[in-house]
Amino acid sequence: MSGRFEPLPDGGASVALDEVEVSILRSLAVQLAELIGPGDQPAGGGDPLDALFAEGPSKPPADPALARLFPDAYVAPDQGLGPDEEKEARAASAEFRRYTENDLRARKRDDALAMVRDLDSLTTGSLTRGPAVLELAPQRSRQWLTALNDLRLAIGTRLEVTDEEDGGELLELPDTDPRKPMVMAYFWLGGLQETLVETLMP
Repeated sequence: MSGRFEPLPDGGASVALDEVEVSILRSLAVQLAELIGPGDQPAGGGDPLDALFAEGPSKPPADPALARLFPDAYVAPDQGLGPDEEKEARAASAEFRRYTENDLRARKRDDALAMVRDLDSLTTGSLTRGPAVLELAPQRSRQWLTALNDLRLAIGTRLEVTDEEDGGELLELPDTDPRKPMVMAYFWLGGLQETLVETLMP
């Protein structure tokens, strides 16, 4: 797997992907969009103003991967807060989540689906002849960067990689370990993410 973005003159980025890489990225992006879901958005067809002022959830998601994607805004583990301070921080986090999570979910889902659409734009015929080059405009590059980051956070959570470690020891897992494909995807996505960041730097 190449795992390398290159800068374009207009500030965008390009990457060469073969058929297997496109398939893996597309599958992961679809799974991410499904994991994020629509949240607690009101049913379609309603008043647009209702959607604009709709309140979201006040509690963190039960799924650990979603909780990593949508963390509490004011409460972090081991902050050393007293009982009253922690209570106030949790109340502030619940209030912040109520008015921001639905919109954040929608944006993250849009970013994942943008990745799917871009990958679908690569024709099957060209992929069977070798790697195809995907070119992204600057704004699209930023959407990809968000989606790649979200994918790594979700996969890292499933692999129990914490913020304090890089998961390097997982590379030593034998090929027979069922987690090995996910580990390889995790590090491949990391390479893509790192080189995409470099293309966005002035």
